Order: sequence, then structure tokens, then C-alpha cells
Amino acid sequence: MTQTKSFKELVQHHVATDPAFAEALLREAIEVMLKGDVETGKAILRDYIKATVGFEQLGAATELPPKSLIRMFGPSGNPQAKNLFSVIGYLQDRAGLELKVAKARRAG
Repeated sequence: MTQTKSFKELVQHHVATDPAFAEALLREAIEVMLKGDVETGKAILRDYIKATVGFEQLGAATELPPKSLIRMFGPSGNPQAKNLFSVIGYLQDRAGLELKVAKARRAG
């Protein structure tokens, strides 16, 4: 019988082993949040954090308690903008990214 991995384990494996996938996942998390789907964005960021920096190191870097960060990115979490932007800023710096908001071009 073939043993299968959970989807979250698969995502975490790809983030840890494929830098392009990790970058795409971080970008996607932020983009969906900016489009108004905060719940999906939080879930993606939670998986990204677990697969990269971890909540302990993230807490030390952002001066936010790790348990608060875990709750913040949980299903019922409601992050304050200040804390969310602190986390996103740290994650993009750590990944070597500079994400910008740009006006979308409309088709035809």
C-alpha cells in the first residue's frame, strides 16, 4: 500500500526545496490578501512560515510573541495591520523580494 503525504506536508516540502515555488507562494499569499481574501492569505502565509522561518524565529525578528503569531494566522485570527505588515516586511526581506502594488491593466 502506498503511503501518501498530506497536502500541507507536500506544500512545506516544495517550499523548503524549491526557491521559485517558495517565492510564488509568498507572492500569492499577499496578492489574495490585497484582493480581499484575508482568510486564504493567512492560511497560505501560515504554511509558508512553517516551511521557512518558523514561528519562533519570526517572533524574535518581529518582536511579537510566537503564540500570538500562531493565533494571528489561525482560522479565527484577526491580525492588526501593524503586525501583519511587520511580518510581511520581514518575510519579503528574508526571501530577498521587493513586492510592490501596481495598478492592474484592463484587457481590451
